[in-house]
Amino acid sequence: MKLVRLFLLLCASLCFTASASARTVLQEYLPTVTASDIVPGAEGFGPVRDDLAVAPVLKGGKTAAWVFMTSDFVGTTGYSGKPIHTLVAVDPDAKIVGVRLVKHSEPIVLIGIPEAKVKALVAGYAGLDLLAEAKSGGTAHEVDIISGATVTVMVIDDSIVRSGLKVARALGLGGLAPETDNAGPRFEVNPAAAAPADWAEADGDGTLRRLSLDVAQVNAAFADHPDERTRERAIAEAPQTTFIDMQAALVSVPSIGAAVLGKAGDANLRGWLGEGDNAIALFGRGLYSFKGSGYVRGGIFDRIVLIQDDVSVRFRDRDHRRLGGIALAGAPEFSEMDLFRIPAGLGFDPTKPFRIQLLAHREVGPIEKVFHTFDLAYQLPQKYLRAVASPAKEVAAVAERDEGTAQTDLWRRIWQDSKLKIAVLASMLVVLTGVFFFQSYAVRSARGFTIFRMSFLTATLVFLGWYANAQLSVVNLMALFGSFVNGFSWQAFLLDPLTFILWFAVAAALLFWGRGAYCGWLCPFGALQELTNQIARKLRIPQWTLPWGLHERLWPIKYMIFLGLFGTSLISVEQAEHLAEIEPFKTAIILKFIRAWPFVAYAVALLVAGLFVERFYCRYLCPLGAALAIPARIRMFDWLKRYHECGNPCQTCSNQCPVQAIHRTGEINPNECINCLHCQVLYQSETVCPVVMKKMKSRAKLAASPGGAPIHQPAAKV
Repeated sequence: MKLVRLFLLLCASLCFTASASARTVLQEYLPTVTASDIVPGAEGFGPVRDDLAVAPVLKGGKTAAWVFMTSDFVGTTGYSGKPIHTLVAVDPDAKIVGVRLVKHSEPIVLIGIPEAKVKALVAGYAGLDLLAEAKSGGTAHEVDIISGATVTVMVIDDSIVRSGLKVARALGLGGLAPETDNAGPRFEVNPAAAAPADWAEADGDGTLRRLSLDVAQVNAAFADHPDERTRERAIAEAPQTTFIDMQAALVSVPSIGAAVLGKAGDANLRGWLGEGDNAIALFGRGLYSFKGSGYVRGGIFDRIVLIQDDVSVRFRDRDHRRLGGIALAGAPEFSEMDLFRIPAGLGFDPTKPFRIQLLAHREVGPIEKVFHTFDLAYQLPQKYLRAVASPAKEVAAVAERDEGTAQTDLWRRIWQDSKLKIAVLASMLVVLTGVFFFQSYAVRSARGFTIFRMSFLTATLVFLGWYANAQLSVVNLMALFGSFVNGFSWQAFLLDPLTFILWFAVAAALLFWGRGAYCGWLCPFGALQELTNQIARKLRIPQWTLPWGLHERLWPIKYMIFLGLFGTSLISVEQAEHLAEIEPFKTAIILKFIRAWPFVAYAVALLVAGLFVERFYCRYLCPLGAALAIPARIRMFDWLKRYHECGNPCQTCSNQCPVQAIHRTGEINPNECINCLHCQVLYQSETVCPVVMKKMKSRAKLAASPGGAPIHQPAAKV
């Protein structure tokens, strides 16, 4: 009977989940908002329309505005990889009358910049005229960038304007006409188009498009900014000095690519681009760089964005390549020459006009900047296009690619872009597997093995942790369980190749060696603890060995933490993620200690404790270690060799175990062992292990006797 009840409960839960997933973002968050908070004086909201994810805002019994969520109309994925949900109200005149930031997961906002500052910026979009934005292509307003959150603010700005235009057109607000299918002729790229003969021809016929700004123009643009400090910080160079001369070419068009890049360069480009991808070449010179240096730290080029109607493309480092030169005769010298890939599936159409928006900044304080945007407009010349007949309307519309196909294309592209990182991780896993399988040979030299282990841990910390951010977390396990409840999909986990490979390796290692393969060798924070402890030992900082009784009673703490987090995740995954901050991984590894001081203080406190008690956090607090330890006893083999004398009477390994995982009776606790192999080094030591020393003495006596065997060879069998 209990099983029947459980089955019915699971069915009801799954039905509820399926029902909830069909709701719009507006329906999910609208009950949490008061109408007067978004539109002053409003009395409430009307029902959400069935045909469009909008709801009327009622004032005096009439519709004063329409409210919608940006995420229901355009992509709003921010720096965190998660959507930024913004609630917007627009009146019948197509003016935005209220904006509210409802939900986001942006780390830089959560940890560094006061959220009130971002919310105030978002609220400042009230009064934005969408009619003016429609006429200007979305550039009729100034973007008020918050220094340090450039990408986040630009995503918010872009989503508010584009979704606002979509809603205004759909509802016919302010006289804007609804978007209709283009019944006129359609075009496609003509691969047989003639290429320009030289740079002058390409510049003259529109193959190349230019944005040229001198110092006087930029100073004039910033002079209109309301912040007085912008005029005080004007560029000091001569007015006619080139601020930036930026030129663009759509090199994914075959004839343009062959002309600009040359035959070999164009072939390399075709090999880099996937099916449906496009690419643009940007050339720049002058005082200002269109790339900047922010992409080195964050992986995103925050000074440029490609905009085409409702499509915005922000380039990441994986979509970037430097150019070595220009094949076109007569090309001028440029200080920057770069290729940027436009991935398929973003909605970009090379036959339609687009623009490259350049974000220029001016420092007005030690950490404060103001910003201004300039546009480079691009339209592929007609000679590169050919008309195609418009398909006749059919009763059955052509089916679009489903989300599964799009996800597959996405993760495959991500894996393709991560080939180098994957190769390094695969090499580390192969080396570690070899060490485990041939451990008796690997540990023969105590000094050599110590050097190898410290080098491996350094690679784990620097490469896996600080560079690749491949730090596993108990949050991953909660997400995995949540996916089983809400509909499991491999594709969601394949989006992060290194994390996926590591989890697959951990699952395999649990069958052979238990938790130690990851905890002892592949965990970046564990590596950080051990390396800092080794430095502490070199500095003669005293090491504390907890009494066995206390040490053993502290073990269960991490299991209780894990069970508490797991139980919380069944009620609220978001709450569990907040509580999972007990893991210092985000602070110490992902964010590299660039975080609010309480988080940094907590992580540093754990590392300080680890200076005196090696791997203090791993021993007693780590919920991930607890989660991996629970199935640790299912391992199929006991790889760690022991003597009968281990534990009775010998306590050498027990006393020297870095994490005190060896009981006083000699048994190794697989739930606590991190497979550091230190006990295996001692197992073969001729100077530390009493059993080996005894054997060596026996062999020495045998060798000293007439006809005895050499010390390092076994005695001949009789």
